[in-house]
Amino acid sequence: MAIGKIISRDRAARRGWPRSAVLVSSALLAVAGLSAAPARAEYPEKIVKIVVPFAAGGGTDIVARTTAQEIQTDLGKPVIIENKPGAGTIVGTQTVATSEPDGYSLLLATFAHAVNPSLYNKLPFDPHKDFAAVSLIARSFNVVVVNPTSKINSISDLIAEAKARPGKLNFGTFGIGTSAHLAGELFNAMANVKMTAVPYKGAAPAISDLLGGQIDVMFTTVASAASLVAAGQLRALAVTSAERSAAFPQLPTVSEAGLPGYAAESWYGLYAPAKTPAPVIARLAQAIAKAIRSGAFKQLSTNEGLIMVGSAPEELDRYVRQEEERWRKLVKDANIEVQ
Repeated sequence: MAIGKIISRDRAARRGWPRSAVLVSSALLAVAGLSAAPARAEYPEKIVKIVVPFAAGGGTDIVARTTAQEIQTDLGKPVIIENKPGAGTIVGTQTVATSEPDGYSLLLATFAHAVNPSLYNKLPFDPHKDFAAVSLIARSFNVVVVNPTSKINSISDLIAEAKARPGKLNFGTFGIGTSAHLAGELFNAMANVKMTAVPYKGAAPAISDLLGGQIDVMFTTVASAASLVAAGQLRALAVTSAERSAAFPQLPTVSEAGLPGYAAESWYGLYAPAKTPAPVIARLAQAIAKAIRSGAFKQLSTNEGLIMVGSAPEELDRYVRQEEERWRKLVKDANIEVQ
């Protein structure tokens, strides 16, 4: 009870007021105080920002912009994208880690969020302690592709050729620790072969060299390969997911095609800074769950080869911890280091 109310009650008692009158007076003062208190505003009150730790125009950027477009309708406020590429997603990720935990600065995280703790001795943030999980938006996969003139026509052929020529076959990647890189290293480990990883600064230059015959194979993204496969400029051998994909229904999984148990996924998840209020997290997760049922996401699912999820926050946290543990072992066993 406020000091002023206690004083008022004491004064009333001294003046000989009945006890009932004092209690009624106190109650009225309390109600008046509650009425005067400002009401808590409903989230969101202003523009929401999603930070994408990659340059504009790539697959992650497309997923982020589709997400922003769909959830802003539900939230009733604009949702904008801020691209902050650099240092293997560390620049953009750190920006959100140090933002106010109010739900207005969010991170569109990917595969790198689970892999970077194994690749770097020290990060300027803790991927768990400095972030609050919101929702696993979608999972994705890569496609194993070769030049159409290659004599490699299947996963079994790829394994046989790699065994016959240890260290001679090479596969293009988007850089050390990317999904294209670790999918290839997982293939090496499980097939007991040794193909050499060749890092590039993105999918485009790697695919250019694959088309030109400078490299032998790629574990590339659906977005980078789909149109080239459809045009006959690349030959697709399999998908890296655990199940077949509606994007390439004719393609087997790597597991089906000759390497049982193989599966390599990428993913897209939304995070907020740690200590963001639970009602805000719940509101955002609700908006994501609604958004992935939209026509825009159905189209994205086909174009990008996505498996829509829209999970609860705790499911994203559990999934990423499992992925982090899985890739940590591969990174250690293969002696993968960031140069």
